[in-house]
Amino acid sequence: MKTKTESKIPAARNQYTAQFKEQALERAGRDGIPTVAKDLGLAESMLYSWRAKRRQTDRPFEEQKPQQAEMARLKRVVPGWKRKWPS
Repeated sequence: MKTKTESKIPAARNQYTAQFKEQALERAGRDGIPTVAKDLGLAESMLYSWRAKRRQTDRPFEEQKPQQAEMARLKRVVPGWKRKWPS
């Protein structure tokens, strides 16, 4: 049985480059998300999430970085500020 301190330790998260995401999605377009997820050791939901985010912004991941940085800055500066991604 886990103690309270063990359950509060955050799990380490992998960070993937914009290039990796783009290549994974390109391959998923050809081979299908389930196949690519299994080959790369990713959860299918991660690839679906990346695809949805790219479709929502209609921009490659590399171009989203400045916008994400500005959103993070605004969230720190203006408490409670939220904005939906452009459609």
